[in-house]
Amino acid sequence: MEKEITFLEELSSLIELKDSESIHQLMESLKTEDLIYAYNRLSKDEQVSLIGLLSPEDAAMLLERIPQNQAIEAIENAQIETAASILNELYSDDQVDILAELETEEAEAILEEMRPQEAENVRKLIQYDSESAGGLMVTEYLAYDSAMTVAQTVKDLQEKAEEYEDYHVQYIYVTSDNRFVGVLQMRDLLLSRPNTKLDTIAIKNAKTMLPNARLEELIGFFDKYDFFGVPVVSETEELLGIVLRKDLREAETERSNLELLETQGIVGGEELRSMPVWLRSKRRLSWLSVNIVLNIIAASVIAFYQDTLEEVIALAVFLPVISDMSGCSGNQAVAVSLRELSLGLVKPYELARVLWQEIKVGLINGLVLGLLIGLAAFIYMGNFYLGLVVGGALAINTIVAVSIGGTIPLFLKKMNTDPALASGPILTTVTDMLGFFLALTFARAAMSYLV
Repeated sequence: MEKEITFLEELSSLIELKDSESIHQLMESLKTEDLIYAYNRLSKDEQVSLIGLLSPEDAAMLLERIPQNQAIEAIENAQIETAASILNELYSDDQVDILAELETEEAEAILEEMRPQEAENVRKLIQYDSESAGGLMVTEYLAYDSAMTVAQTVKDLQEKAEEYEDYHVQYIYVTSDNRFVGVLQMRDLLLSRPNTKLDTIAIKNAKTMLPNARLEELIGFFDKYDFFGVPVVSETEELLGIVLRKDLREAETERSNLELLETQGIVGGEELRSMPVWLRSKRRLSWLSVNIVLNIIAASVIAFYQDTLEEVIALAVFLPVISDMSGCSGNQAVAVSLRELSLGLVKPYELARVLWQEIKVGLINGLVLGLLIGLAAFIYMGNFYLGLVVGGALAINTIVAVSIGGTIPLFLKKMNTDPALASGPILTTVTDMLGFFLALTFARAAMSYLV
């Protein structure tokens, strides 16, 4: 804790003194996690001042490490010239990710100040969907004409070593009139004779992707092939960029994180506690306010059976268990369906197949869970029929819960509704209502054996 306080206080002090050189040295000495922590603990004014004091290279390095919404905010708050100089130092995919989130006029103003070649490149890339190969590809790659020799290529690499130091150089991409020919491994380049033409040592018929290939397709590709990256080509075989494995995995993780937030009722994207309180509250309340209505509907079942509950007060102990366990079982099925939808392993119209797969699991798990809670009820009250009531209710409710949990994301996807956001509340309401209804109905039917 003392170390954290020390570098935070030091950074704040250096910002106040406007000591750019010392700030650079401090940032160089910090681990990535410490740098992110320090930036997040600075006040908004200090964050703005820090970005202004850093060199474009250092600012770009910082923006690459902090969460994307903070990077966007930093660019929004910076002077146009400062923002442009920082964006010039970022990889092309990061440039697009940030500028795509800005107001059109602000983004255009920054583009006007960026280096012409960088701005032109961004304008081309920004047309692609962020979850497509075109939206994920980078244009910082090494490409050489197929007619060049090994000696010419190595000479160019050596002469432009400083320019290429931030490039990913495991592979060289061979082209002919900018049309993709093949991939050349750096090892093959260095071990070939100087007068060898690149065309003769390039790996032909290498795998490629079209720019409109979706994230699901890319995930499947990299799961199947252990490649560093995949070239993105147009329909006329023009080489457009490279999707790197690391960038694909980051995009996959980001999507999973957003889906997790949505399943927990946080709407509108990523939330950090450094965001304005009113925004964070709004994102949560938009889901909670709907969910409270659904919970009131579920609770009305208990009110309807109030007399039964008063007669068999022991049921009050087991109703939350029936509701919670069924909800957990259903949420497992929801998670699997969301995952399979995101990977393209299941289509929204495959409701019947998914339903049958979940019913089989529900039958097994329902019986096991029903027996366990039934045994607990019998031990608790010494009444076999109470165990039968709560065990039967949980068993049936579990079967229904996994069936609904598995199919409702597909149904919502088919209706063009966000399955990650809506599946949870619907599942919770149905399982609560049905669980209460089953337990209280069974109890009313077996009342003479329970009291």
